[in-house]
Amino acid sequence: MRKSRLVLMVIFLLVVAFFALAPGYLDRSMNRVVSAETSLAVGEEAAALHARLSVVDLHADPLLWRRDLLVENDHGHVDLPRLEAGNVAIQVFAATTKSPVGQNYDSNPSDSDMLTGLVIANRQPASTWTSLFERALYQADKLAEMEARAQGRLKFLRSASDLEALVAVRAREGRPVGAVMALEGAHALEGRLQNLQGLFDAGYRVLGLAHFFDNEVSGSMHGIDKYGLTDFGRKVVAQAEAMGMIIDLAHASPAALAEVLASTSRPVIVSHGGVQATCKVNRNLSDEQIQAVAANNGLIGIGYWDGAVCDTSPEGIVAAMTHVRDLVGVSYIALGSDFDGSVVTRFDTSQLSVLTQALLDAGFSEEDIAAIMGGNALRLFYQLLPRE
Repeated sequence: MRKSRLVLMVIFLLVVAFFALAPGYLDRSMNRVVSAETSLAVGEEAAALHARLSVVDLHADPLLWRRDLLVENDHGHVDLPRLEAGNVAIQVFAATTKSPVGQNYDSNPSDSDMLTGLVIANRQPASTWTSLFERALYQADKLAEMEARAQGRLKFLRSASDLEALVAVRAREGRPVGAVMALEGAHALEGRLQNLQGLFDAGYRVLGLAHFFDNEVSGSMHGIDKYGLTDFGRKVVAQAEAMGMIIDLAHASPAALAEVLASTSRPVIVSHGGVQATCKVNRNLSDEQIQAVAANNGLIGIGYWDGAVCDTSPEGIVAAMTHVRDLVGVSYIALGSDFDGSVVTRFDTSQLSVLTQALLDAGFSEEDIAAIMGGNALRLFYQLLPRE
């Protein structure tokens, strides 16, 4: 009997330790900043220019982690104080709801999920343990709750009118930070078209079709079959666009990307990634795909991690942007950090002026830098967000 009690006590302590320590350990180990001290030389000209910019980042994942984003954290990449320090006008917060075990860029099955353990360890509601749709709703609720506690420093944007109001207030006061909610992978619809309305009502305005595996809507560039849109997927895309949602083709299979670009009349985004010309990884866009996105008047968000740019220095990131500029022009380039997306970067969101410096050093004009750092994204949001 005494031995049984001891075993139960050990199990209990292990469970307590798991819930207490695992989320923080994973966050600290998977969302790191390295070699930042070699990348922070920002001159007076770049600092002054950066302070005048409206910076927009098309993709970051901090809502996935058990971290208070209203205070400055000593780990990870994004929180509200660091967004303010980096002069970020709008951050797109992505909701990741499922990731396959053994995740890789080449081929992943859809029948496993390594996020379930994190969801439970994060002490999320039991409804999120088995439902991807509920996980998406939970992350939107987290953003809404942040807005409520932020005392005017954060604004959850749902419409073009919200955006216009944000820009006007920032012009006077330099704050708040705007937030747009994005879904990373339409598997969170759980095969139900009616769930799209539920996500829209929760505040989602960007719809990513796929993540690291094929789903009921679209094939993934990292899936097994890598098919295009399904019949259900075509209905989802049509309804999402009619509602005023922005389609995100990051992670979408080449077939799905081509089909959407051939059929839509609205610009799309590829929120976070890179280009094959400077980083030959399956994750990144070919020149033909870049040209197709540009022909659609869409945007390509350049990421900061090794899978996107290979060289993660500010100069390496700007090299990818330079290739897009030389191929199709500046109007199609945006920031797509993938901060807090289980990536290692050279800097966090408080240090974005290093990109302004690197763009100046590469010979970009102030007008072009303003477009890349946020102006292009603002233009697209003004055009595509619903008017309420």
